[in-house]
Amino acid sequence: MLAIFNKGTCDPPRELNSPASMEASMKPKNPHEILNEFMSSKSSNAFSLCFANASLAFLPNQSRNSLNQTQRMFCGSGDIYCIFLGSLNNLSILNKQYGLSKNGDEAMFVIEAYRTLRDRGPYPADQVLKELEGRFGFVVFDSEAGTVFVALGANEGVRLFWGIAADGSVVISDDLEVIKRSCAKSFAPFPAGCMFHSEGGLKSFEHPMHKLKAMSRIDSEGTMCGANFKVDVYSRASSMPRVGSSTNWAAWGSQA
Repeated sequence: MLAIFNKGTCDPPRELNSPASMEASMKPKNPHEILNEFMSSKSSNAFSLCFANASLAFLPNQSRNSLNQTQRMFCGSGDIYCIFLGSLNNLSILNKQYGLSKNGDEAMFVIEAYRTLRDRGPYPADQVLKELEGRFGFVVFDSEAGTVFVALGANEGVRLFWGIAADGSVVISDDLEVIKRSCAKSFAPFPAGCMFHSEGGLKSFEHPMHKLKAMSRIDSEGTMCGANFKVDVYSRASSMPRVGSSTNWAAWGSQA
């Protein structure tokens, strides 16, 4: 899978951008180059959606019988789109809790959970994510609001990577080689147990009371790359209060 969000739509931590990218032998690419290369390298089953400020590309699973293959799903409802990787062990319970069809898949559930939090906001986002049991990673794009929400489970059963394209756009993929070719040295693994909202930034949903600390990454060539982000157990973040029904969930980060 591949998601590209224009600069300004999604501004990641500044530590993700490495100055070494412009000096590397392989330079970061522009969004249209990244998308075209991804689509041309995949099978005819791949498809993409392009918006004014974002692009989403998706390749469905080629085989339903592979035990080692991470399940991939794509879903769109209204103006909200979700790419989901992995599986939720308690999906049937969650669907019932949210009043959804028992036949709905994980991507459908994430969209409805996001919509509920955005429009009614009964709980902080970290509490909702803690209810998800299984291995998962997902990217949600709300095209009407122009917001992005990304989360990765704490058990590291699914991996996501993110980086910075030549024009400052954010690139997210589960394919490390795609990220390397697209972002040169300005990339890093998306941190497990964390969530990112385009208006609230990067936070740990596993340890919401602690801040994240950027840790420098040095590659095999001795060059500084985009930073890893780890929970800093010695620093405390402001608490995430319960939000009222009149509060738009998109502002969850500013309340912390």
